[in-house]
Amino acid sequence: MSHKPLKVGLFVTCLVDLIRPRIGFAAVRLLEAAGCKVEVPSAQTCCGQPAYNGGDAADARAIARQVIAAFEHCDYIVAPSGSCAGMIRRHYPTLFDADPAMRARADAVASRTWEIVSFLVDVMKWDGVTAALRAKAAYHDSCSGLRELGVKAQPRALLAKVQGLEITDLPGCEICCGFGGTFSVKYPMVSDALAGDKKRELETVGADLLLAGDLGCLMHMAGKLTREGSPVRARHVIEVLAGMGDAPAIGEKG
Repeated sequence: MSHKPLKVGLFVTCLVDLIRPRIGFAAVRLLEAAGCKVEVPSAQTCCGQPAYNGGDAADARAIARQVIAAFEHCDYIVAPSGSCAGMIRRHYPTLFDADPAMRARADAVASRTWEIVSFLVDVMKWDGVTAALRAKAAYHDSCSGLRELGVKAQPRALLAKVQGLEITDLPGCEICCGFGGTFSVKYPMVSDALAGDKKRELETVGADLLLAGDLGCLMHMAGKLTREGSPVRARHVIEVLAGMGDAPAIGEKG
């Protein structure tokens, strides 16, 4: 008896779309390897988090309505970002407390929204990693994925299956990198200092590769590493899992 594959809507995220599209292709590759039918709804937009964090509830609500309409036909909604997935899963429902009908739709979409690595491990029970990469990598736990969605063990479990890859943790792997979306704009000196802490920790553990699950965090840390002449490269975790570990690092041309 054949089973119909799950219809998974890929929420690409703004940063992936505009800065690092290969993360989106890596996501499709992994989801299809896990047996999913992937859709990328063309009507999707930003998740609305910048507006939400800035106190603009009206625009955040308008954006949420559009995202919900674009994805609610999917069995699951998956994002290569704990930050965006956390916005949809944890915060969309609260935007519609005064609108019971929309609250129900938001709850339904929220309950089916996952960060990609946790979806592969916790929902699909997939462990079919075939990638290889010879490097010593340090993993940084992005705040939203860790604290809002419980993403911690899942990426490490899959990375352990990458042939030739040595994984270590940063001493402060659960401490914010300093990006924090609009936080880095409002408090640039604090943001830069936190990124400096990450650079020193990478030097302490002797890593030559930095991995994380959110492109915003990776861009922030990669910028600091590049400005200070560090040889450490930065990549999204799913690029490595999808066998794209030899692609140019974040911040490099190509």
